[in-house]
Amino acid sequence: MRPVHRNSDLKNALLRCRRAFFGVAVMSGVVNVLYLTGSFFMLEVYDRVIPARSIPTLIGLGALALALFLFQGVIEVIRARVLARIGCSLDEAVSHRVFDAVVRYPLKSPAGGDGLLPLRDLDQIRGFLSGLGPTAFFDLPWLPIYLAICFLFHPLIGLAALAGAVILALLTLLTDRLTRRPQREATRHGARRNEISDAGRHNAEVLHAMGMQQNLARIWTAESRSYLDRQRRVADIAGSLGTVSKVFRMILQSGVLALGAYLVIQGQATGGIIIASSILVSRALAPAEIAIAHWKGFVAAQQGWGRLNDILDRFGPETDALELPAPSVSLTVEQASLVPPGTQRVVVSDMSFGLKAGQGVGIIGPSASGKSTLARALVGVWTPVRGSVRLDSATLDQWSAASLGRHIGYLPQEAELFAGTIASNIARLAPSPDAEAVIAAARNADVHDLILRMPEGYETLIGPGGASLSAGQRQRIGLARALYGNPFLVVLDEPNANLDEPGELALTRAMLGVRQRGGIVVVVAHRPSALAAVDLLLVMEEGRARAFGPKDEIMKQIMRPTAVPSVRAPKRTVTGQAEPAPKANLKARA
Repeated sequence: MRPVHRNSDLKNALLRCRRAFFGVAVMSGVVNVLYLTGSFFMLEVYDRVIPARSIPTLIGLGALALALFLFQGVIEVIRARVLARIGCSLDEAVSHRVFDAVVRYPLKSPAGGDGLLPLRDLDQIRGFLSGLGPTAFFDLPWLPIYLAICFLFHPLIGLAALAGAVILALLTLLTDRLTRRPQREATRHGARRNEISDAGRHNAEVLHAMGMQQNLARIWTAESRSYLDRQRRVADIAGSLGTVSKVFRMILQSGVLALGAYLVIQGQATGGIIIASSILVSRALAPAEIAIAHWKGFVAAQQGWGRLNDILDRFGPETDALELPAPSVSLTVEQASLVPPGTQRVVVSDMSFGLKAGQGVGIIGPSASGKSTLARALVGVWTPVRGSVRLDSATLDQWSAASLGRHIGYLPQEAELFAGTIASNIARLAPSPDAEAVIAAARNADVHDLILRMPEGYETLIGPGGASLSAGQRQRIGLARALYGNPFLVVLDEPNANLDEPGELALTRAMLGVRQRGGIVVVVAHRPSALAAVDLLLVMEEGRARAFGPKDEIMKQIMRPTAVPSVRAPKRTVTGQAEPAPKANLKARA
């Protein structure tokens, strides 16, 4: 069962436009009344002007009809513009919430999927509201009035119009039933196709170097074919039923003409009713035809509405938390257990340790031991399912993301940068970067001189992800970003993976600088050179802390000498064949 969205942001945004919708409804009423102009003009011409042969009457009726048609056109233009502004108003009201959900989605959900689908759903809803689709729904309530007028012309004409309305209603229901499921499947396959495309774009070098492009292209083609098949089915159904409704309306219009002629022959109606009733029936059924023609967009918008409501309910707006004092004393991890989003597997279990201001800890251990997962929890990216992470006794969720971010510096394994200037990236995309703080962070990361040698210095533009920089340059600029504003807690995940010897020396000086000013440094490392600036060591294995304490003591425990098995090279016989090598002694000394 779909959850009930009690405080839907989308619903509230539309409710704020209720006056505009009321205006559209009033204008739709005026337009539908003015649509009677053509019918009554033809009725008067055939029943009054032609029998009386009155040119002045014809001119007067023509001038009146022209004025009414022009007024109708003005009202329709205004109505279309109001609907377009309603769509834009909805977008402006919730777009920041949708973007926030898109950015937060990877932090609480498993990897994969089309991360931009919520934005596409919002575009779909806005596009539907700004088009002709809603006008059909505002015009449909006037259908009984048109039918009543048809019955006033003659009961048989009214019955013909009523039968046509029933058939078109059935076609509308059939369109909805036949298009809803393939439209939902098309959305799913489209999201998967976009996901594959995005993965190919981010891994273009690997695909080209190892000849994987054709294999990925086959996967993308299969997914694209499924997407196009569903889209084609929706288009075929909607187009076919739309054509059926249009042809049926044309047949009905001609049939009403024939019926009117029969009634005239029988002396039960005047000649003007022939044309007037034909026009009126055609207009009465036009909203149903428009609804069928735009039903594909309506179904897509409706499904997008449901998905958007679900994701906005899941990622509620951040509340303004009480501004806490800047942390300056300690970092404490208390019995923290961590589960990656979208999984049930505990990666880190019952982790506990504490750090004081001025201390630094290195986290080491084999691959998949939970080191990076722990680093994400320390900066608040992932929340422990049990236990807590505290800065100065306050859990991380007691800060808002913006407030907490000022006190944390984080350098993940892949230092992703944003399109813009180097200064903007170091300043964490601040609208008005503090020049002194930017230069200070660059100096602390020992990257100031490197930046000055670039074409435009700190104003050098870099592409998305820092594509114009080398991996080492990205990592060092990412380090400067982590140090911007002198945060209390600095967490570095394999910060020397792409650094040369000068870069590693700069990294060591930067970590020592954080400790000297009273900050805390946490570094995840595989290479021992990254541990030069820390005084504590945490050894992890299978998600648990196996050892924690002063670096020198822990290093002595884990660096016990081990016997290296000696394997004698195989001897060659006279014939050139190798003798079997002796078995190696694999026993290690204590």
